[in-house]
Amino acid sequence: MFRFFILTLMIFTFAFSKTNFSEMSNQELIAIMGYVKSNEKKAFEKELQSRVSTMNDKEKKAYIKNLPKLQR
Repeated sequence: MFRFFILTLMIFTFAFSKTNFSEMSNQELIAIMGYVKSNEKKAFEKELQSRVSTMNDKEKKAYIKNLPKLQR
């Protein structure tokens, strides 16, 4: 019975959880550009925009290169 409860709790946790983009690094955010679920896209773009000013040159180049992926 305890295992059933734990399994059910885990299923509901994964089913209703949202991705916290603020905990990701700039490199991680750039890497997933174009692969974010449509229901999380606004939050992702907001977090990404807040990070642009703190990106180093290498990250900005990767960001600019991946910008077309956001349009999909």
